[in-house]
Formats: sequence, structure tokens, C-alpha cells
Amino acid sequence: MAAHRKSAHRKPKQRPFTGPAARTAATLALAGAATATSAAGAGAAPAEPAPTAAQVRAKIDQLYHDAEVATEKYNGAKERASAATSAVDALADEAARRTDRLNTARHALGSLATAQYRTGALDPAVQLALSSDPDTYLERAAHLDRAGDRQAGLLSGIRRQLSGLARVKARADRETEALAARQAELREHRTAIRTKLADARRLLATLTAGERAAYERSADAGHGGGPAQADRATAHADRSAPRSPVAAPNSRAARAVAFAHGAIGKPYVWGATGPNAFDCSGLTQAAWRAAGVSLPRTTYTQINAGQRVSRSELAPGDLVFFYSGISHVGLYIGGGQMIHAPRPGAPVRIAPVDHMPFAGATRVA
Repeated sequence: MAAHRKSAHRKPKQRPFTGPAARTAATLALAGAATATSAAGAGAAPAEPAPTAAQVRAKIDQLYHDAEVATEKYNGAKERASAATSAVDALADEAARRTDRLNTARHALGSLATAQYRTGALDPAVQLALSSDPDTYLERAAHLDRAGDRQAGLLSGIRRQLSGLARVKARADRETEALAARQAELREHRTAIRTKLADARRLLATLTAGERAAYERSADAGHGGGPAQADRATAHADRSAPRSPVAAPNSRAARAVAFAHGAIGKPYVWGATGPNAFDCSGLTQAAWRAAGVSLPRTTYTQINAGQRVSRSELAPGDLVFFYSGISHVGLYIGGGQMIHAPRPGAPVRIAPVDHMPFAGATRVA
């Protein structure tokens, strides 16, 4: 009986797979082993090395440069949007004036028609037949002729005014469409600037305090960095440094250089033209405006605002441009130095002309 119970609880003996079943089991086993090996290998693969501080600084430099390119495009789009706004406003004023003249002509025509109805309802021949005074009739006939001429003139004038008003409204519609396109362009460049600057700030935050300080101290060796005590110290040193012994070629250039010296230490703000903040082309525009000269708004238009000069011919007051896309500008002050608004976080300062890729120079006056 005990043997029977023991036999009853014994697990049934499993038979090995044979034939197709055996081959299927073997395939599954091999696949599982391969998967496990692949997973183990993936886990053991070395992670991507973290970027070095130098690589991070280079990326920040590029982001600041890209933001400056977008800033100049923003400045140009803003100028075009302002011109389109002025055109739309002027056309709206013209349309309003033309509408007033048209309404006045229509009122005059209505008054004339009313007067004719009251006094000229009868045919002139009938009036002559009924008139006991030929002189009175002739006077009335002459009056009717003049009224008819006046009416014809009023109608012709109204037709011209209607046609002119339609042309003005069509131009206003086109300018309104152009304004909408400029405003969309502004939004696009504004978004690009903010995105680039936010990315630069995030990357800057990944550096250690020492790396950030070193980067900020070397801000004038390239574009990059953020606000720091080093920047403020540099700005203070720039402001108190003796001015270049090289004399400006004329009084207007001297006034432009003097303005730029007075702007040292003021912050860079993209899109700003002073008096409390500047971007690079905003500074040069403001400096020459103080000298009585009107410069266009952007770097790529300022380079064509005067006579091109070579690097060896530079004189104080000349505009110096950098990068192949003409995306940065400074005001030359002599001795191989310029005053410029570098980038966000770095105030207006003196810097060597050769710290960025030189693209050309223009003499304004």
C-alpha cells in the first residue's frame, strides 16, 4: 500500500523532444541565448564620452554667433516692418482724404440735381413758349447750359475719384499683405534668437564655476560667455583706459568715437539702439547718429554706407565688420582696437580688431 502511494505521487517522466519539436526547441533556445548575449553586450558598451569644457565653450561660441546672425536678420525685418506700417498708414490717410473729396463731389452733384428738378423740369422750348419775356428765357437757358456743364464735370470728377480710390485701396491691400509677411518674419527671427540664447545659457550652466570664470575672462578672444564679475572688471578697465593717440580724420568721426567711448560698460541687448543698451549695429548707428550721420540699421547694410577701405588704411571712426555673413560690426578707434557690443552678457567694450574673422571696413565720412 505504501509503495502504491509513493508510486502515485512520483512525477511522470518527461520524454525528450524528437523530430520537428526538437528542432523548434533548439531554435528557440539559440534565439534566447543570442538575445541575452546582445543585451549583455549593449549594457557593457562604453557610454558616449561627455564633451570637454573646450567643446562646450566652442558650442556656446557658435550659439552666440548664430544668435547674432538672427539678431541682424531681426533688425532688418523690423526695419522693413516699420516701413510697411508707415506705407499702410499713409495709404489709409490718402484713402480717407479721397473718400472725403468723393463725398463732397457727390453732395454737390445731388444738390445740383435737386436744383435742376425744381427749376428745369419743363423742356426749354415749352418754357420759351410760356415765357412772356424772351430775355428772361435766354437767361434761364444759359443757366441750364452752365448747370449741365457743371453736372458733366462733377460726374467726370466723381468717376476719376472712384478710380483713384480703388487704386489706393488695392495698394493698401498689397502693403497690408507685405506687413503681415514682415511681422511673421519678425516672429521667426525673434524665436530663433531666444532659442539660441537659451541653449547657450543651458550649456554654460554645465561648466564648473572655474570653467565658467575662465570662459568669461576670455570673452574678447571670441564670442561666448555670460554676465560675470570678470565682464564688469573688463568694462571698468576699458572705461578708464587712455584713449588711442591716433587722431580721428575729421570732427564727425571724432564725435562718433567719443560717443562709443561714452557707451562703454552699457549692456548688450539684441535689437537695442540706445541710449541705455545696444546690439552691435545699434551701437555703430547711434555713434554716427551723434555725429549727425544717419546709418542704416543692419550690419549687412552698414557695410555699404560709405567708402570701403582696406585693413591697412583703417582710421578712427571706420566701421569694421566680421564673419563671412557680415554679422558683426564695431567702431575702429585706432591702434588695432575697436569699441563694440560683443554679445548678451558682455557690455560694450574695447577689443582688438583681430579677435574675430575680419570681413571688411567702411569709412562713413
